[in-house]
Amino acid sequence: MNNNEGKILPIDVRKEMKTSYINYAMSVIVGRALPDIRDGLKPVHRRILYSMHQLGIYNDKGYRKCARIVGDVLGKYHPHGDSSVYDALVRLAQDFSTRYLLVEGHGNFGSVDGDGAAAMRYTEAKLAKISSEMLRDITKDTVDFMDNFDGEEKEPVVLPSRYPNLLVNGSSGIAVGMATNIPPHNLREVIDGTVYLIEHPEASVLELMQFIKGPDFPTGGIIMGVSGIREAYETGRGKVIIRSKSEIEEHNGRQRIIITELPYMTNKAKLIENIAEHIRDKKLTGISDLRDESDRDGMRIVIELKRDANAHVILNYLYKKTRVQDSFGIINLALVDNQPKVLNLKEMLVQYVKFQREVLVRRSLFELNKAKERAHILDGLRIALDHIDEVIKVLRGSKTTDIAKEELMTRFGLSEKQAVAILDMRLRRLTGLERDKIEEEFAALMQQIAYLEGIISNDDMLMGVIKDELLEIRDRYSDDRRTAIEKYANEIDYEDLISEEDVVITLTEDGYIKRISAATYSAQKRGGRGIQAMTTKEDDVVSRVFVTSTHMNLLFFTSRGKVYKLRAYEIPESGRNSKGMNLVNLIPLDQDEKVSSVISISEMETEGYLVFGTTSGIIKKTTLEEFSNIRKSGLIALNLNEGDSLLNVKFTQGDADLILVTRDGYAVKFNEQDVRPMGRTATGVKGISLRTGDICVSFDIAVPGEDILVVSENGLGKRTPVEDYKLQNRGGKGLIAYKVTEKTGHVVGARSCQNEDELLLVNSAGVAIRIKVSDIKVTSRNAMGVKLMKTSDDCKVVSLAKIIASRDEDGPEVEEIDSDEVLDLELEDELLETDELDMEENEDIEETEDEE
Repeated sequence: MNNNEGKILPIDVRKEMKTSYINYAMSVIVGRALPDIRDGLKPVHRRILYSMHQLGIYNDKGYRKCARIVGDVLGKYHPHGDSSVYDALVRLAQDFSTRYLLVEGHGNFGSVDGDGAAAMRYTEAKLAKISSEMLRDITKDTVDFMDNFDGEEKEPVVLPSRYPNLLVNGSSGIAVGMATNIPPHNLREVIDGTVYLIEHPEASVLELMQFIKGPDFPTGGIIMGVSGIREAYETGRGKVIIRSKSEIEEHNGRQRIIITELPYMTNKAKLIENIAEHIRDKKLTGISDLRDESDRDGMRIVIELKRDANAHVILNYLYKKTRVQDSFGIINLALVDNQPKVLNLKEMLVQYVKFQREVLVRRSLFELNKAKERAHILDGLRIALDHIDEVIKVLRGSKTTDIAKEELMTRFGLSEKQAVAILDMRLRRLTGLERDKIEEEFAALMQQIAYLEGIISNDDMLMGVIKDELLEIRDRYSDDRRTAIEKYANEIDYEDLISEEDVVITLTEDGYIKRISAATYSAQKRGGRGIQAMTTKEDDVVSRVFVTSTHMNLLFFTSRGKVYKLRAYEIPESGRNSKGMNLVNLIPLDQDEKVSSVISISEMETEGYLVFGTTSGIIKKTTLEEFSNIRKSGLIALNLNEGDSLLNVKFTQGDADLILVTRDGYAVKFNEQDVRPMGRTATGVKGISLRTGDICVSFDIAVPGEDILVVSENGLGKRTPVEDYKLQNRGGKGLIAYKVTEKTGHVVGARSCQNEDELLLVNSAGVAIRIKVSDIKVTSRNAMGVKLMKTSDDCKVVSLAKIIASRDEDGPEVEEIDSDEVLDLELEDELLETDELDMEENEDIEETEDEE
């Protein structure tokens, strides 16, 4: 080997090969094959998008020939073959390859049958709408730029990527000694998961999986099981089984299999050819015809079966022997600080959020400097307008602009930029209206400067802006999931990985919901102030709270008479002081639709009834079986009369005693058999006749041997044996259940409870207190009771929940709480008895006719 001096230097071939190969490998890894964790793009894709940005080929403009785009990319940024650039461009425009298209194509860009795209001289393209989010703010110094291959141009090191594109569109590539294969995901799910991570930095991968359910392929299909998804999300590597979406139809007395969706990256033409080979070789019998009926409306592969053929057997054969069912190996390998690294789901989102913090800080600094520069100029103009006569005098007395500039700077203490701006000022700026515009612009700039400085200095404000901008993108571009996820035989259920424990579910009037361990609220003495259960935003109050298990089905009944279903563990777990998540992120509530009642059921196939009670005293009973298949979009649960609203829903076996309690302290107890079963859309029958101005506030099951515990809005409560409420016919006016006075306030709720149970009270400020029922003395029906919770004029009790104690021999566990969290008030124990009302307990109850 000759060096520059003409001398020959001995080189170890093995060492030279090793060094050269490592350098080559790293150049391939960084410069070609692997995506960057920040924008999810390889260099060629990044250069295509940036080149189209430079050419101004935006979505609202016309198409441009692909040959023009490829030539620009080759000439400026990517000195490789034109086919490599065009192939990458085509893939970005294929709706069966890319989940959210980054390029909008016009012309033949290939097909799922494996047909190639037309030559680049025939096809045209422009940036897709969502690509504007990939490039947004790139001119505001948000990312670094570097020299291109010849030093004549500048290209971005990475794109700002205002949404997590690596997860949303995925990536695949083979480098030297390593490969990446990241599947695409649903935009809404990914952004919801990212927002949750911003709000809960300590969230686990399993918590993030409550939002990011799994890959969402552009070709749809069905992912069988979640074990492979979970493994990939937790370790960075895994494998998922994707099955075609198919259905079996009856046609002319025969069965046929219709395939409408295929596994990701499956060639339809080759699949049909492969199935035909199995039929020809007699490996697959029972098929009379095979044809492709796909058109612009969608995919449709028809497999006609013979009369004696079993469709399920043939379908299982296709799953096993052909690509009707396929696997996708997940390898979450990406470049982190130019080093290849395998990441789990949380690490990918953490790296993206870290990048967005940098982008937003740099953008804010850029805008801040621009605003300060403009404000500096406007401040000079304001000074000039305040001394306009002197300024004109200076200008008239100066021979040259340089002299005038120096004089202005000296006399008024202006900077050079301000002086130049005054010299450039037109005479029309001297009018009063123009002066007002300058003052308004200056005031607006001062507000903008304060806002931008707040973003830079306040981390919570910074993360809030990132979250808001992500949610804006979600609302603008998100769509429904295409790939379904189904359970797989013999697979460990996702629920098995979640420990079963008692949890408290808290819901506010504005629809914020959260889950927290019941152990957080330790048992306290009655009369205490309680501990903070939930932080509510201004003008929001806690509306209901209940205790359930993480494995229970939660049925949400709304003001419109609809029902939605969630598993309790699907509700995000939050801290005690957190306000939780808005319920609209979990179930598709309409804008003016609110949750009226929530119940928990262990198994939806259980025999029994759901009994509905409304604020106007209407009762309706429907079998639980009618709610076994609740769609994601909800199901009609009952028909509500105008002005009526759902109060509560209880699960029964058909022979329970029911009790309705009103706001003015009246109650009626009747047997459930007085109410016949009705359909889901029925209205119901009258349960109680309300007095003028009164409404029902509680509907519960009156369990024999238990007590009816009644609580007023001023924090007083008492319990009375169920047997003190005699069984009546439904529809009567009822008996006295509570003596309502100015001191007690109206009744807010009532529960049937046992001595071992506990009570959780929540006030309008979100403060909760947990009390042992045994601390509340038993008294007559028309007593006021004792103080349970401290209240004030602007803070009343709004909700109560019963915590059922374990029925073991040792009794319920009593938990302790730090004394600095609770202030116990010493209150008198004696009951506040009142005189009996002028109403005989055994008087006849007015009966009413059924109102269907």
